Amino acid sequence: MVVASVWLIRACWGVLPAIGASRRRIARAAAGSPEFRDGAFRNTLPTAVMVPGSGPTLLKTMLTRGSVGRPNGDIPLARPDLDGPVGPLAVTWLGHASTLVELGGARILTDPVWQERVSPSQVVGPARLHPMPLALVELPQVDAIVISHDHYDHLELAAVRTLLRTQRAPFLVPTGIGEHLRGWGVPESRIHELGWNESVTIGEITYTCTESRHFSGRSLRRNTTLWASWVFASPQERVFFGGDTGYTPAFAGIGAQHGPFDLTILPIGAYGAQWPSIHMDPEEAVRAHGDLGGQLLLPIHWASFDLAAHSWAEPIERLQVAARSAASPVRIVAPRPGQRVVVAEPLPVEPWWAPLS
Repeated sequence: MVVASVWLIRACWGVLPAIGASRRRIARAAAGSPEFRDGAFRNTLPTAVMVPGSGPTLLKTMLTRGSVGRPNGDIPLARPDLDGPVGPLAVTWLGHASTLVELGGARILTDPVWQERVSPSQVVGPARLHPMPLALVELPQVDAIVISHDHYDHLELAAVRTLLRTQRAPFLVPTGIGEHLRGWGVPESRIHELGWNESVTIGEITYTCTESRHFSGRSLRRNTTLWASWVFASPQERVFFGGDTGYTPAFAGIGAQHGPFDLTILPIGAYGAQWPSIHMDPEEAVRAHGDLGGQLLLPIHWASFDLAAHSWAEPIERLQVAARSAASPVRIVAPRPGQRVVVAEPLPVEPWWAPLS
């Protein structure tokens, strides 16, 4: 009885602050946003989070799949060397959707998530499959912290609090997420809250909030804040950060307006037949890369957490096949977590995942 009580206290500790701002508070802040209609944010296309009637099949699959979603050993990490000045266009994949982009003399941190579990509780919820390659406090000073949406595997209270203390950079977030940040103590001067197709320029870099196809919510209520992809543009180079998204024809419009892109950072994992509209599979990522006019594709949103029914290495294995089979073969990189990629001199693909799959 005592053990159960202690476990319950640990599981619930900090949950309410982590959930963030209330739906009512966000709705007041979002009034007037073109993406906010009838009390919720909406995708341009009709989008169901799950295929109707797929719940029982999904539950059976998840209960009987065993360890197929986990690697058969320790994931090899690279120790990032980030002490020097900002170099030419480069990106360091830190795991899941957390990356550090170097562009036009600026460092851009995306979707920083460092804790052990992606959950409001640090006792229950999907656990990390590999440590982060470095501590959050070891990051060099960054110029912008960009958030794609408010799901726990992309927005983390503990990381926000650490960055608030150790960094001076502003947070760039889609509409509504500013209310989470304000409630967590982030000052107004460090919050840039944008809707789709809105931009802000910081230094030499223009950041544009662009459309994605997904959903949001940190409690049982969904679509309380906006979700987004992002364009980072310097006078010479352009990067597209997909965050978390299903395939959408909007990518072609983004490519026409903001591309072509020297680098696309696109999610390839956590897909499933039960939710085809909200997560891209590897073949759709290749298609999106082409729509965007991408030159080099960095896959993210795989390897770090077990969030779907597919096997652990399936996303990267399918991506390799899709990239080779495309009408115009697609150049990809597949770094280990922590490995830095210079876009002008991309690393050859080394199948470091093969012994673990």
